[in-house]
Amino acid sequence: MKGYIVTFFTQQSRGQGDLTIAKWLVNKARQLGIRGATVLSGQEGFGHDGRYHSESMFDLEDRPMQVVLVLTEEECERMFDAINQEGLAIFYTKTATEFGITSS
Repeated sequence: MKGYIVTFFTQQSRGQGDLTIAKWLVNKARQLGIRGATVLSGQEGFGHDGRYHSESMFDLEDRPMQVVLVLTEEECERMFDAINQEGLAIFYTKTATEFGITSS
């Protein structure tokens, strides 16, 4: 199949309602019938505002997070429509890819 690898970048402390943005993205992907999502926690980084984020003892709630999805074009459109309807502003990268499952 052809589609996209979409990676969303956020912080642990960033939320939407009672959920973190990362959890919201995973839940929304599941609701939309998307096959899977992977959440990665970063040790440290800085955002577009130049603010430093890390998982140090003093800043555990603000560590960088990534949510990675492999999507068909149609799934990608549905995911971004849901994000836009919710009014979220989330930095992302979107890369064209080919994907599938190897035969056993």
